[in-house]
Order: sequence, then structure tokens, then C-alpha cells
Amino acid sequence: MRRAAIYLVWTLLLMPVQAIGLVLRRRWMTELPRFYHRRCCRILGLDVHRIGEPVGARPVLFVANHVSYADITVLGSLIPGSFVAKSEVARWPFFGWLAKLQRSVFVDRQVRSTAQQRDAIADRLGAGDALILFPEGTSGDGNFVLPFKSALFSVVFHRDQPIVVQPVSLAYTRLDGLPIGRRLRPFFAWYGDMDLGPHLWRLLGLGRIEAVVEFHPPVMVTDFASRKALADFCRERINRGFARSLAGRGEAPRPTPEPEPIPDELSAAAVG
Repeated sequence: MRRAAIYLVWTLLLMPVQAIGLVLRRRWMTELPRFYHRRCCRILGLDVHRIGEPVGARPVLFVANHVSYADITVLGSLIPGSFVAKSEVARWPFFGWLAKLQRSVFVDRQVRSTAQQRDAIADRLGAGDALILFPEGTSGDGNFVLPFKSALFSVVFHRDQPIVVQPVSLAYTRLDGLPIGRRLRPFFAWYGDMDLGPHLWRLLGLGRIEAVVEFHPPVMVTDFASRKALADFCRERINRGFARSLAGRGEAPRPTPEPEPIPDELSAAAVG
């Protein structure tokens, strides 16, 4: 399939460039993934529309609902940051390598490792990074926002420095310009015991998919008394924006800007 072939070539071209950036600690190692994901959106037929603006303050924890593996490309095209991913992703062939190249933080679902997970996230926030968290803990069917697990929110309550948290809603709303109804959303959502390969192959065969991403006003952790209060607040904002997007209401979405040209330093790394 043409989309899959172009995506594979594009990815294999950029992977060594990002690896070089990580080894040499280049400044552009945090921006290259966003450039990469924007191109991937075009290749895969994802039309990303943005409402609001991602906060520029650092450190920041972006909190988003989770629908599909496509969320990584959609959010990655807008946010220069790293994802908090479940530990098994690190062992996936190909996609696990991509996650590592984007400096993802891998966490285990086992309760006994919660402190270790918290420390790993805290270290990255302490370094002034931007992290993207899916607090549902799994992906849903695209029709509802699942309850949030508040355990990992505890990390932002154990920092001396102020932490910004920004809720983000993500919804897949249209296919070739037509609204996506409840019965069609499983074509985009990946959940339950679905096999990744067949689902991805079917997704690549669809037409143009519209994804609406709404950045809600950021908040400070110090505004909340507990991690549960923060988790409930984020879920309420995200659920509200998610419902608006599915219903086609709210602010007029703004198209994602065209990908920027590759900076000279990146071009030199790619050929050298």
C-alpha cells in the first residue's frame, strides 16, 4: 500500500537523525519528532485541527484522553514533548524503537512499581521537560472518555518547583468530510483485544480522517489539594471538549500549520 510504503521510508530516514541528536544532545532532538509527526499526518491522511494553544511554559504535564495509537502522531505533531507509555510498548518491534527515540517514559501497571514510575516522571519534569500523559491507562472505543487513574498524578505533588498541567481533548470526527458515527468509531479506535497489525492495515486503507485537538486553559498544581482533585478536574475539562468535538460544536478549529523546512543543522546530520 502506497501510504504504508511512504510512511516506512520517511520513518527510516528520520530515525538515525534523531538517534544522532540524542547521542550528541542537540537542541533540535525535541523539535525533530514534531516535524516528523506532522509529515506523518499528511502521509497517513490525518487532518489535524487545533483549538487553543499548547502552553509554552516548562516543565509541563499535558493530560489527554486516549483513543488509538494514532494519538501519538496527532499529538506529536502539535506538542514538542515525550509520552508516558506503558512498559510493554518498549518491547514492541519498530514502534518501541520510535517511542525510545522520542524519549518516552515507560511505566509499569503493577502497583509495586508506582514509586519507581513516579521518580522517573519526576526526574524528567525536574529537568524542565514536557510530558504527555494518558491517565485512562488504556484506550477506549472513541465514544467515551474513560475514568482517570489518579496514581501517576501524585508525581506533580512531590516537586518543589511549580508544575503546569494542561488538559487536552482529542476526538476523531470526520471521514472524507462526513461525520463519524458511533458505529464507525471502532475503525479508528484501538482497544480491547484488537490485533494491531490488521487494525493498522485497515486504518491505512481509509480516506481522509479529521482529528480535532482542543488545548484547554492550563492550571497550576498548587491550585489543587490532592491528586484526585486534579485528575477529576482534568477529566471534566477533557470530557467536555471531547463531547463538543463529536457534536461539531465549539470554536472553529484551526488547521495545523504546514511542516517547517528541515533546519540546516538537521539536514547536515541527515547526510553526514
